[in-house]
Amino acid sequence: MTQPPDRTPHPDQPDPPRTSPTVPGDMAAPSARPEGFEPHFRQSPLTAPWEPIFSRRTAQAVQIGLHIREAHCNSRGFVHGGLISALADNAMGLSAGHLAQQTAGEQRRPVTINLAVDFTGTGKVGQWLSFEPRVLKLTRTLAFVDCVVLADGAMLARANATFRLG
Repeated sequence: MTQPPDRTPHPDQPDPPRTSPTVPGDMAAPSARPEGFEPHFRQSPLTAPWEPIFSRRTAQAVQIGLHIREAHCNSRGFVHGGLISALADNAMGLSAGHLAQQTAGEQRRPVTINLAVDFTGTGKVGQWLSFEPRVLKLTRTLAFVDCVVLADGAMLARANATFRLG
């Protein structure tokens, strides 16, 4: 296998074969998902290549989940930290807006002003990846939210964010 000149393979592990998201089978995800999860109601150009993404609304939050596929992983076969960060931000922002609407009775559009993620484990292809946010505090203009990220129930990361409510 020829390597691009700017990329050196990890000495202990050969590069895995690459597939395109359009390759049959790569897009296939197990049909079983936790109760209440439906196709995600909010889509964006950033998350489109990661579909199918699912979400579940609770009284206090919007949880997000997906089955980890190869398209979600880095070159070592672990779910990519960028995907984790983006979907944690998404789940926390949607949860802040959801709870702000419930308490204030008006639609609020959160904008991230701070985001921090600590990675505590790894996720692999086939596992159910879930984002479980918790709104810690809402003010008139700010929301403080944290999120636990789980792979088949095992903690993979924790995140926290501050949002401006517009």
